[in-house]
Amino acid sequence: MEACIKLRSLNENMNDFLDTLAMDATKTIDSGYYQTSVSTKQRKISLKQALLNCKANPVITEIKAASPSLGTIRTQVNPKEIAQAMQKGGAVGISVLTEPKHFNGSLQTLVETREAVGLPILMKDIIIVADQIDAAAQVGADAVLLIQALFDRGCCETSVDKMIAFAHSRGLEVLLETHTAAEFQRAVETKADLVGINNRNLATLKIYLKTTEEILKKNNANGKVIVSESGIKTPKDLQFLRGVGASAFLIGSSIMLTENIEEKVKEFVQA
Repeated sequence: MEACIKLRSLNENMNDFLDTLAMDATKTIDSGYYQTSVSTKQRKISLKQALLNCKANPVITEIKAASPSLGTIRTQVNPKEIAQAMQKGGAVGISVLTEPKHFNGSLQTLVETREAVGLPILMKDIIIVADQIDAAAQVGADAVLLIQALFDRGCCETSVDKMIAFAHSRGLEVLLETHTAAEFQRAVETKADLVGINNRNLATLKIYLKTTEEILKKNNANGKVIVSESGIKTPKDLQFLRGVGASAFLIGSSIMLTENIEEKVKEFVQA
């Protein structure tokens, strides 16, 4: 992780938010946040199979209270009620933000989500060490998000291939997130179960919905299930992304901002 720290010092005046996320992740790890005593015994559920078996639009909904770009998204967050509404709306899986500093997430939110629904659950965090994957397995996640750019920058304690292998050894699937064509090309050659294309640039936080289209137009998905992430505000956005080759869709803010979560999820699932 030293390379990432050096990179951060070089980029301090470049306002690169991905570096900030990595540095703050290190502080959170050092605080002992991921040393949890919770231990769930529930059998793991395959997010990949759930996406492949879905007869409607495969939508992974996301529980998050805040984000760096929007600030507070929802003040009253009852994970059980929200997760159950998402499940009734037809979500194929639920992503839970567990990063505490920038997304106001918590491991407890994932625990409560696991207790509430029988859907596969993705732990979404800034994962740079294996201890975080251990925590994901303990609190009931079925999959974890890894970010290709963090490995490319040297922010992680090991290589992407070793981290994926470790996740698999703990019974977890991996959604490996990319944002550029170069990252995507590397990601589809790994043993990640799913490959994500984030329409939000985590360095600048800007959204460009056509990121998914531009990457898929020029690159072979190598048989991977492709999840388009971020910026999906309307059913038309989903239809566009489906038309350019995305296999599944991760939708967070637009669902969490609405009053009737179940109906909002249905709109996307049935689009």
